[in-house]
Amino acid sequence: MSSDPYDVPTPPPALGAVVEQERGSLPFALIHGEALVACAAWALGDAGVLAVDLGTEWAGIVDSGEPFVVHDSLCPMTPAAFIAECVAIAVETDTVVVGVRPVTDTVKRLEDGEIGATVDRSELLAVASPIVLPAGVVAALDGLPSLDFAELVTALRARYPVEFRQAPLSAVRVRDADDIRLLEALTRP
Repeated sequence: MSSDPYDVPTPPPALGAVVEQERGSLPFALIHGEALVACAAWALGDAGVLAVDLGTEWAGIVDSGEPFVVHDSLCPMTPAAFIAECVAIAVETDTVVVGVRPVTDTVKRLEDGEIGATVDRSELLAVASPIVLPAGVVAALDGLPSLDFAELVTALRARYPVEFRQAPLSAVRVRDADDIRLLEALTRP
């Protein structure tokens, strides 16, 4: 991964979209004075990905012969260099590439309605952003199976090889206003 977030390698051509649907009003909250969705869109563009609307006919995306990048508006500060790197890996390996973060919360099993054993966090990953579909996968699909990133990854893993790439801390998914304040502090210039 590039150590300089402003040093964006030139990725292969790709199409992509920023997902703000099914996320309530949070994508329109502000970070550094800008809407989360706008920050995510700028990162996608800075990564060299040509943004298209999610309403674009899937056949047109397939006809482009390019990979497709799905970027979550709730991961607004994902560095463009990381997105570009994921695109390059997806093209080079013909594999779906998914940005992930380690799970830091304590997770417990539910056993017969009772709180059970603690799950080993080292075995868990939190889906972040982006999800990059190589052109072959794009061509095999009729569209995105889901806009929920965890569901999308589950559906893709059932049919295609998937490579998980650890995303930088700034690519963390926000869940509420408190998360946005923390991310803003973390990414303050």
